[in-house]
Amino acid sequence: MIKSIKEISEIKDVADTITSEVQKHVVGFGDITRSLIIALLVGGHVLMEGFPGTGKTLLATLFARTLGLEVGRIQSTSDLMPSDITGTRIYNPKIQEFEFKAGPIFGNVIVVDEINRAPPKTQSALLECMQEKQVSVDGFSSKLDIPFMIIATKNAIEFEGTFPLPEAQLDRFLFRLIMEYLDESSEIEIIRRKTEKALDIKTVVEKSAIVNAMSLIHTEIKAGENVLEYISEVVRGTSNIPRVVLGGSPRASVGLLYAAKGYAAVTEGRKYIVPDDVKAVAFEVLNHRLLLRQDTLLDSPEAREGWGIPYLRKILSDSLDGIAVPI
Repeated sequence: MIKSIKEISEIKDVADTITSEVQKHVVGFGDITRSLIIALLVGGHVLMEGFPGTGKTLLATLFARTLGLEVGRIQSTSDLMPSDITGTRIYNPKIQEFEFKAGPIFGNVIVVDEINRAPPKTQSALLECMQEKQVSVDGFSSKLDIPFMIIATKNAIEFEGTFPLPEAQLDRFLFRLIMEYLDESSEIEIIRRKTEKALDIKTVVEKSAIVNAMSLIHTEIKAGENVLEYISEVVRGTSNIPRVVLGGSPRASVGLLYAAKGYAAVTEGRKYIVPDDVKAVAFEVLNHRLLLRQDTLLDSPEAREGWGIPYLRKILSDSLDGIAVPI
């Protein structure tokens, strides 16, 4: 088990170890696992979206279990209350005082399953947790432990009994990761594994190592002025895309910087960012931050499928291609 990290180059080894352990239990989605690791190490949150049965909750849960962290799980339902997430103050007659009973949000990695099934009032209970890393109940505020990460899942085509996520909440997710159906060979491998004895997933990295890695990424990975300008142009360019009503915000620019830092560390153990790092994470950072015109997909074949992801990929790719890459 990895207990500490002292160099940026070691972060790649940690990421490879986590990915290898997850892949023993999950077929495919290695890129999704890598993005989860990046989000964890830069202090971001992740929204995993895909068709029912693609393994969103399974992957999120198994990833969390490879870490030496406190893991929580919240199952969203239409009657879920904010206090069911944050906790509440309960009167203790023995000491004649109110005591705070912490909710499941008090952990390090919190899996929020089917987040869009929770009503808006309950969804809003997550806003402070995600942004300020604290919980306020009855006028009392409690800091959440670091690292703190929310992995929320959302089905792509279910609308009955669901509530849309407001733009302010979507903007607080560093990534929206899209999980699509696997190819035939991968699906056969899934079926084959179900005929074998299940393996127990192992914890491969301790909390101390994760905290070390987070500090190294934020303090030692540098971005040149030309890269910072490129990030700004990429995000500002989303506002100029035809049929986009609202583009990325300054929070998106910061998120793109952090994600690029994480990508450089996780994939190559590098101490600096290059434009290719920015391009590699741009879709995951920006795809949920664009507000499209309501008629954008009416004439598109993606609309008949109830999912506009191919369209988003194209317009973001075209936008990136139109921006000069710094040398």
